[in-house]
Amino acid sequence: MRKKIIAGNWKMNKTLEEGQSLASEVVNIAADEVAADVNLVLCTPAIHLGAVASITKSSDKVSVGAQNMSEHESGAYTGDISADMVLSTGASYVILGHSERREYHNETNAQLGDKVKLALSKGLTPLFCCGETLETREAGNHVSFVNEQLKDSLFDLSAEEMQKVVIAYEPIWAIGTGVTASTDQAQEMHKSIRDSIVSNYSQSVADEISILYGGSMKPANAQELLAQPDVDGGLIGGASLKSRDFIEIAKSY
Repeated sequence: MRKKIIAGNWKMNKTLEEGQSLASEVVNIAADEVAADVNLVLCTPAIHLGAVASITKSSDKVSVGAQNMSEHESGAYTGDISADMVLSTGASYVILGHSERREYHNETNAQLGDKVKLALSKGLTPLFCCGETLETREAGNHVSFVNEQLKDSLFDLSAEEMQKVVIAYEPIWAIGTGVTASTDQAQEMHKSIRDSIVSNYSQSVADEISILYGGSMKPANAQELLAQPDVDGGLIGGASLKSRDFIEIAKSY
């Protein structure tokens, strides 16, 4: 049974105090309003991780994730955070390969593959992001482009390792733009991703992997998107910064 996951990516927002307040609101509201089979993940700035993990530790619905981690275990990498550091805060997830990391920090498929392997070896669940630009989609190359990202970063994992990865499809042209992929576009790409996993592993492996949609999901469109057979949740940006909006998305199941 694939997990239903609604993950919030706070990006570079919220002071420590604001983040604690938001996390408390989510935990308290989720306890009463979110179904037991829906898993919420708060992916916070690194300085928030320990404080937010303390707030969520008593919740059976809300987990914590980092927004990034280094491919190195430790060393002279000023400003980076290691997998062990993430784990030590109480976080259990980590976003890897977000389009903003790829674009602004030049993260490569090979580098991300190393990050995924290290995260898995430490017991962290990678939220692996993939997705195409508007130019790539308009050229009709979106399916092959995303499959290349998966192949280069994930498909040398064992079947056992692969089943522990969560994939987030994020059409770059729909992030922070207010534009959302149509339900048909979202389902097409999610099915393509799952079919690619079947081809490289097996149907049983593909059936275990949650694939999240990460392009401007909000309360108004969440129900329609989450109703698609291969959409198993969402990686939420702006709407995750308001507890009520985030919870309403989770309730869309």
